[in-house]
Amino acid sequence: VFVIAQGSQKIVLVIAEICFYTIALKEAVVKSLQAMYPEESYSDANVLLTAQHTHSGVGGYSHHILYNLCIPGFQQQNFDTIVNGTVAAIVMANNNRQTAALRFGKAPFSPNKKVAFNRSMPAYNNNADVEKLSDTQSHLAIDRQMKLLRFDNFDGKPIGQINWFGVHTTSISNDNHRICSDNKGYAAAFFEAEMSETYPNFIAAFAQDVAGDVTPNYKWDNNKKWMRGKYKDDFKSAAYNGRLQYKHAKKIWDTIKDVAPQQGEIDYALQFVDFSRVDIAPQFAAGKEGLHTVAAAQGTAFFRGTKEGPGMPYVLGLLSHYLLSGIAWYEKVWLNRRKTADEQLAVLRKHALHGNKTLFMESGIGRIWFAPYIGKLLMPGFVDKNIAYFKRLAREGFTQRTPWIPQVLPIQIIILGDIALLGIAAEITSVAGKRLQESVLEVLQKRGIQHVIINSYSNGYHGYITTPEEYDVQLYEGGHTVFGRYTLPAYQTKCVELAKTLLLPVHERPTDLLRPDVFSKDEIWYGWDK
Repeated sequence: VFVIAQGSQKIVLVIAEICFYTIALKEAVVKSLQAMYPEESYSDANVLLTAQHTHSGVGGYSHHILYNLCIPGFQQQNFDTIVNGTVAAIVMANNNRQTAALRFGKAPFSPNKKVAFNRSMPAYNNNADVEKLSDTQSHLAIDRQMKLLRFDNFDGKPIGQINWFGVHTTSISNDNHRICSDNKGYAAAFFEAEMSETYPNFIAAFAQDVAGDVTPNYKWDNNKKWMRGKYKDDFKSAAYNGRLQYKHAKKIWDTIKDVAPQQGEIDYALQFVDFSRVDIAPQFAAGKEGLHTVAAAQGTAFFRGTKEGPGMPYVLGLLSHYLLSGIAWYEKVWLNRRKTADEQLAVLRKHALHGNKTLFMESGIGRIWFAPYIGKLLMPGFVDKNIAYFKRLAREGFTQRTPWIPQVLPIQIIILGDIALLGIAAEITSVAGKRLQESVLEVLQKRGIQHVIINSYSNGYHGYITTPEEYDVQLYEGGHTVFGRYTLPAYQTKCVELAKTLLLPVHERPTDLLRPDVFSKDEIWYGWDK
């Protein structure tokens, strides 16, 4: 945790070794801080909670049922532990504040460092604004730049560092069932171990940047039938990748020791957006007007997984794709005849906005395989334990009580000198991230911002953001881009709107009235006794 204050302005940056924060976690953390320190002005807007996205972390801390299936159910102890730990760390950081200089630097990994690779090259190459690369060049189809913020007190004593580099924390494969902070956890531990010899309280944080289609794995494991890192032992691979990140961060750290400290001010803004119904600005949709996002849905490509984390078997995935395509046609052409004109238009619009995605799960409206009543879903529970869970959830009434995933989500911008941190509740692909950064930077340059850094997995989570061209290919990331083909243009539209508010005096900025879903205790699924 880093607490940074200037005059009456204060911001909090949290980097946690969990998969992601949820909206419920953020709400509980902020409420706790406000209750403990009512004079400190802690708020949603000046507290940024982000995670390094380890896939080997605890679960059960969301109020939305889809993100608790692997546990299964909401686990109050896990939720409370994360909240209490986050609050305690913020309080400790706040109490340890000292006058400091902040220095910023960045540098790319050299091409020969096997630290990160694009795992979805067909989707990447479908973008019109990239040089087409072969699979053997996948290490070049990512943002290889690490950005780093160095903190020293005014006596020149190092305090800590936070860096941003996009690579999935999936060096540990999904056959591991124990907690591990994965490659970024190793990197932080290596950095702190070196510095602790002289500076025992030094803090090293390794945060995510643009990581949606970026993997640390590059070797095919014939035994497991998925991609892995350098070693057959996943923990050795995680340590190897973490050491690469640590050494590169240390090199940047040393290089910027004498650069001029950051000057300027602290500022921040946060807005909640209903991403199921965003009107797209034509400038981000090739000039087309009247485009929108749509209620969340996961496609078959998502459930089929990736080469580093396989999902349903290949044959079942192929069968699902063709069956669902047929059912979609039936819904659009035949079943739609029985509906009113407005209902017919809504169905056609839904399928048009979801584009090439075959709709496996419509999490925004609570359907699987187009079945209006999940308890009567033709797919038997023995096919997949999650289907069995959903059928039981439907019988007990949970599938209709609350949305399965959040659709009202936060976007946040924090300004530190000439740096803007953009917090999004998603994971974004390399090209999509570049476009979003450029869109926000174009606005914030008017107030002296030179660098926009995307903080993925911040303040909540809903899935992926791909470019429309990547979405059309429908690989894993496109199947998990839940708000349809125009999810990226929607983010560009709303993030640019938020950036423009930061050009206004504070008293002229609009008040955000939209708030996320709040569930009562009776609406939360607590799982079943094992």
